[in-house]
Amino acid sequence: MLSTWGQTLPIEMTEHNGTDRLQEMFKGIASRYDLMNRLMTGGQDIRWRREVIRRAELPADGQLLDLGAGTGDLAREALLQKPLCRPIAADFTLEMMQVGKGRHNSTIIDWSAADALALPFPPGIFDAVVSGFLLRNVASIDQALDEQYRVLKPGGSIVALDTTRPERNLLWPLINLHLNYLIPNLGQLITGQRDAYTYLPESTEAFLVAEQLRSRMQAAGFREVGFRRLMFGTVAIHWAKK
Repeated sequence: MLSTWGQTLPIEMTEHNGTDRLQEMFKGIASRYDLMNRLMTGGQDIRWRREVIRRAELPADGQLLDLGAGTGDLAREALLQKPLCRPIAADFTLEMMQVGKGRHNSTIIDWSAADALALPFPPGIFDAVVSGFLLRNVASIDQALDEQYRVLKPGGSIVALDTTRPERNLLWPLINLHLNYLIPNLGQLITGQRDAYTYLPESTEAFLVAEQLRSRMQAAGFREVGFRRLMFGTVAIHWAKK
């Protein structure tokens, strides 16, 4: 059981539209999730998370929601940049958060079981909502964006780090080799869970391109929407204001 805004919530209650399969997948890789992120990106994901928090423009004592937090990397980065901020790390996989709670600074973080499509928070309470590799996993991107808009204060920021469908260009053979061969084999070696790392390229290919996600954010009511592609066009950081 984990706390969620003044009450306890069984992690099973966060399942939505068949996401129990995803929950089981993340449960199986929880202990090696961060290590795999470092290996897959050559350590670049650490730099990307720094940029996510910078772009969130969090006030010194601001309230931050790290949504789909996993082990809470973004929440911890927020504490490094803004030591007086008040981060909540929310996820639907108990085992990921349990791993995160054992990390440095994690006792300062409020951990919450949460479904990204039905957040257990009142409207307009967060100065920023950030996420890392969340949106490609949700059953409804529009609903997830609506929920993030709802819980943000007016003028608050949303920043999302996620994969984006790469363009077919001269680099595509190398990108394809990395996504569809190197990552699944590395996942099998490090975690013993090959399926989780064949899901990654499959979900990336099925996800929106960066321009499409920008349009969805604008349709949700966000303004000043922008994005920046990273890692040969396979990853992007999106940002916007309420």
